[in-house]
Amino acid sequence: MSRVQLALVIDLNVCVGCHACVTSCKEWNTAGAAGPLSDLDPYGADPHGTFLNRVQTFEVGEFPHTQTVHFPKSCLHCEDPPCVPVCPTGASYKRESDGIVLVDYDKCIGCKYCAWACPYGARELDANQKVMKKCTLCVDRIYDTTMAEADRKPACVLACPTSARIFGDIHDPHSDASCAIHENGGYALMPEWATQPANHYLPRRTTRIRIHQDELVRADNPLRVEGHLPKPAEGASTLDDATTW
Repeated sequence: MSRVQLALVIDLNVCVGCHACVTSCKEWNTAGAAGPLSDLDPYGADPHGTFLNRVQTFEVGEFPHTQTVHFPKSCLHCEDPPCVPVCPTGASYKRESDGIVLVDYDKCIGCKYCAWACPYGARELDANQKVMKKCTLCVDRIYDTTMAEADRKPACVLACPTSARIFGDIHDPHSDASCAIHENGGYALMPEWATQPANHYLPRRTTRIRIHQDELVRADNPLRVEGHLPKPAEGASTLDDATTW
């Protein structure tokens, strides 16, 4: 176990799913030490590419008591990472100095053993370079002394408009990340796998929703006005007249 363990703490209560973390991560890392990140046919019918950070959005509950949850996910930099011992070339490794899990591209052969071992689906095979890629916590940025100290944080942290992402040493009880975990009931993802994820999540706070019956039906619903389907006036232009299909 590393004495220092850098990690992200993500506040699910304030994440709005804007994907600023995703785009800033892609922009920084595709030109940095982790890049280039493939981006194939981005505007076509079948876009795909490599991302180090993704946001999954889903709904929970039953109508009308539903909530939308935005769940950012990337490499969790586990303290006991299962991706490291399965790597046949030693390309996947955990740094003793700061606990960051990285991939040595010169050693990686793209066998995907690490992806199969990772229970979080946090590793992706780059289609161009044929090597496994994952979040590096912007290791080429956080130690760059040419940058202002305030900028030495992962790109996703700096880009988040709601400050839903906190970066720091979770083994330091006085760090912002550690304090956020202890003060807000932060939890690790899927602890039953015993990987000891360094990244933590702050839980959503349940807000009671008061819904009145008339709010479940549109007041201007045209089906309720006359009791039958609306029809255009005789001679009025239709969508077919104004649109080229």
